[in-house]
Amino acid sequence: MSSAPVVDANPGDAPGRVNLLDLDRQGLQRFFADLGEKPFRAVQLLKWLHQRRVLDFESMTDLSKSLRAQLHQHAEVRLPSPVFDQESRDGTRKWVLSLEGGNAIETVFIPENDRGTLCVSSQVGCALDCTFCSTAQQGFNRNLSTAEIIGQVWFAQSALDAEGRGRRVTNVVLMGMGEPLANYRNVVPATRLMVDQHAYGLSRRRVTLSTSGLVPNLRRLAGESDISLAVSLHAPNDALRDEIVPVNRRYPLAELLDACRQYVANTPHRRITWEYVMLDGVNDSDAHARELARLLEGIPSKINLIPFNPFPGAAYECSPAERIQRFSSLLQRAGYITTVRRTRGEDIDGACGQLVGEVSDRIRRHPRWGRSAPEGAA
Repeated sequence: MSSAPVVDANPGDAPGRVNLLDLDRQGLQRFFADLGEKPFRAVQLLKWLHQRRVLDFESMTDLSKSLRAQLHQHAEVRLPSPVFDQESRDGTRKWVLSLEGGNAIETVFIPENDRGTLCVSSQVGCALDCTFCSTAQQGFNRNLSTAEIIGQVWFAQSALDAEGRGRRVTNVVLMGMGEPLANYRNVVPATRLMVDQHAYGLSRRRVTLSTSGLVPNLRRLAGESDISLAVSLHAPNDALRDEIVPVNRRYPLAELLDACRQYVANTPHRRITWEYVMLDGVNDSDAHARELARLLEGIPSKINLIPFNPFPGAAYECSPAERIQRFSSLLQRAGYITTVRRTRGEDIDGACGQLVGEVSDRIRRHPRWGRSAPEGAA
């Protein structure tokens, strides 16, 4: 088990306190306006909270004593708490974080030579019921708040700093538990903080939202954001996608692709990343590959083939390696940039959402767990 940072400060018992991590720059400007303060205070606080990761108001030395007193009275900072923290043989680090109400989520850091990618969750569970997804088998509990989403980034970078190995979060992908566009109200402010130069300062190309295809909110996102977009496709036709990704019955491929074209049109020089899980004998034939190539024609695209990660009770098996390679070759011959996702952290991971299902009962039984779970907890 690795040590984790202390994650609470300025706790208060009074009701109505604002969790400052729930607020992006515009939200903080409104908050300070209500206190009779100038808008520039928002930038000061962003830097303290997200760049310096200082949570103690008394340590924010460029804020006046009277303003610090108002923060103590009206605000607080609350973050998710770690209950499980383990590192894989390949360097992947995975946390299970507990939330208020006894819920738990997963956050995963994936190191590579030129980047460090953090996979964050946006919901506790998921309501979309994709048949290949372990998280979907747990059902849906609730949306995460903005603070609980951005808090994963805050927590992960603090934990990496504590390692002393110089590892940093350079990319964030909303590909963890949940459907981000089903939590639009809280996800979008969190992504604004990720790219805000006074908060995390990530390039918009390095923040990726993955969706199964909630078309109305995807169209809305096209008018409000230009972060990178990944779409969980997994099938080249409506009949098959209806089975694998049930939301397709409500928003079929024609509507989804039209919304994706709109998103690309609003973000010049971008392309959509299409995620395609490889299911043996289900969606992995040569005919499926050729159908997929025709489906995406004219859309700037990158196709990411994902070997299926089995979980207990799964109805599928992963396509053989040679079949995945054949599928990839057919797409490449059709002119598509195609990659095969390398499985990471298998020794600590299982499927996405699987570990949190194993640990969540322990969270409820051991509400006082602190920085890490007891040895052998998962």
